Amino acid sequence: MNSNDRIFLAYLDEMDIITILLPLSYHQGLSSTFTITDEMQHVRTLQIIKKQQIENHNKYICRLAEEITFGHSYWIMDEHGGRTDLQIGAVIRTPAFDDRFFYGGNDLGVKCSDHQTGFKLWAPTATQVKLKLRNPISSYSKIVKMKRENKGVWSVVIHEDLELYQYTFLILVNQEWRESIDPYAVAVTANGELGVIVKLEKTRRKKPSLPPFEYPVDAIIYETHIRDFTIHQNSGVKNKGLYLGASELNTKGKDTEPTGLSYIKDLGITHIEFLPFNDFAGVNELEPNKDYNWGYNPIHFNVPEGSYSTNPSDPYARIIELKQLIDAIHGQGIRVIMDVVYNHVYIRETSSFEKVVPGYYFRHNELGFPSNGTGVGNDIASERKMVRKFIVDSIRFWMEEYHIDGFRFDLMGILDVETMKEVRKTCDSIQEGTLIIGEGWNLNTPLPIDKKAIIRNHTKLPDIGQFNDKFRDTIKGSTFNLYDKGYVLGNEHYYEGAIDVITGSIGLNQEAGGLLTEPSQSVNYAECHDNHTIWDKLVSCLPDLDDALHMKYHRLATGLVLLSQGIPFLHSGQEFFRTKRGDGNSYKSPDHINQLDWDRKHLYQDNVNYIKGLIQIRKEMPCFRMKSADEIRANTHLLPLLSPLIGVYYQCLSNDISEVLLLINPLRTKQLVEIPDGIWTVIANDKDAGISSTQKVEGKEIVLEPVCLTILVKK
Repeated sequence: MNSNDRIFLAYLDEMDIITILLPLSYHQGLSSTFTITDEMQHVRTLQIIKKQQIENHNKYICRLAEEITFGHSYWIMDEHGGRTDLQIGAVIRTPAFDDRFFYGGNDLGVKCSDHQTGFKLWAPTATQVKLKLRNPISSYSKIVKMKRENKGVWSVVIHEDLELYQYTFLILVNQEWRESIDPYAVAVTANGELGVIVKLEKTRRKKPSLPPFEYPVDAIIYETHIRDFTIHQNSGVKNKGLYLGASELNTKGKDTEPTGLSYIKDLGITHIEFLPFNDFAGVNELEPNKDYNWGYNPIHFNVPEGSYSTNPSDPYARIIELKQLIDAIHGQGIRVIMDVVYNHVYIRETSSFEKVVPGYYFRHNELGFPSNGTGVGNDIASERKMVRKFIVDSIRFWMEEYHIDGFRFDLMGILDVETMKEVRKTCDSIQEGTLIIGEGWNLNTPLPIDKKAIIRNHTKLPDIGQFNDKFRDTIKGSTFNLYDKGYVLGNEHYYEGAIDVITGSIGLNQEAGGLLTEPSQSVNYAECHDNHTIWDKLVSCLPDLDDALHMKYHRLATGLVLLSQGIPFLHSGQEFFRTKRGDGNSYKSPDHINQLDWDRKHLYQDNVNYIKGLIQIRKEMPCFRMKSADEIRANTHLLPLLSPLIGVYYQCLSNDISEVLLLINPLRTKQLVEIPDGIWTVIANDKDAGISSTQKVEGKEIVLEPVCLTILVKK
């Protein structure tokens, strides 16, 4: 029945409540009785408990004497003989529905062996479900009825090996058939149009052993995009823009110096974070060079993106090539963080979630419309049991099948605290040291504030890192005001804030405490894929300055990311002054805007060496990556320097070094400052950084060069 054919409408809104809408144009919208009839022609009278006029309808709230049986069709009749089908309404968003239909099994999706192939789909509101199979060689299709089991799961077993067959589900809900791909699909055809049955065991690789990684603050994260990373003409990579290109070793730029993965290894980072590489919309996989996209348009959450594959039409190619990439990175002793986008889907109406269980997977506001805290038209309702299960199942899948070492949650503030705690627990059960970080922004989604996975609720998420926007905006200036100058640009208004974020955002000298409880909760960054790069902001903020001064400001900002307490996060190319030519939102801008320009690495090799030296200092000296707030408070003291100069004194418990000074001068003039008396070794100044320095300073004073940081150590 088409909705246009219905004279009036009836919805099941709670387990025992039916809402009926009669148009005023139909018998003045009046009826004194309503009955419900099931497939066996059993007729029961509904109790009318409330009536009100809304717009051009009369709305009747009716109570059922006994609950309906899901999976069956029902009909509502009024006193005039009018009839309509009972549609599944807001009941699917009730706790009672969640409790009744939660399915805890780990077998949703497809399981294929040499002799049989089994299918399971969770579709509790469907009255029929069919499996549509397509032979990839003959293109012959057949349709097989599925059987309803407990908890709203539909299943069928076919006693054949159906490897490489394409499949979809046909689902009948509210008298309308919808065709959908399996939400649990792990392989698809080009552009994700059909699910494909594969045997993942054929693609499995043993995970190489990695260097020990105990504490989140030991991480140094390097964010990049698989295509950006190698697409530049001088990347020296053969398979440019692809999984295989990012996995190539010993590649060289036109200066014959390392590029790509070998360069990253040499730089000293511990974790590569890739922008989303699950299947996304925005790039035609069959003509990938015609489009560009960051990847925040998720389509299939458990399938690798095809545009990074050498053959998007081969469902195995993207799986095998992504696994080769991860394996190659692990072979360099580096871990992989996956950027995951469980907060929304690309288009709600066409998503497999909405087609399989309409209305369940997304949040709705008080008027019954889909909420839009994400800004892209829909919010995933992670607090619902089967939505939470899907997210946790998906995380488990990526860890166990692809050996992912960590996750960056896009718009984590849309998700709920319990889901993130379940994610943390699941990751810990699979691999200790799994890094979980996320954007804990407080977004306008209908979830109580105390349940949101936001920075404000960090005490409920003690083992999850939060992107620290206070750090970002304090150090370089507001991200959303291009012309706002931050602490490193000499803005004294950010002075107190700078001291706070450099010492871990724990409220070092504040009785009320800080933004966060522990340094491991603070992901410190001044630049990422979003918004303007530091270089582009500097050029806009300070257009009259020469590039030499721009570079000094940039070096200071990046240096503070690496030397502050917490988890440092670098945007790829930040170390060679990455520019996007002023583009502040390059999510679908062309390659010449987004690509990692490997020529700049050669042009600014001095700065690359400097950043590499700071990474070495951070790794060698535990005082720059203290594990707890208590450790920071016990071993950190501020020197009494005049604003905006900052001096931090650390007691250092490593090697033969006992004391460390971090001195910061954001001013454009030299500054004479007092320091504790003694013989100090300079391991970082305005020109060089590295653990092997032999330059000495004696006495109680030092001259700080303009716009730079200085590190002194005492043996």
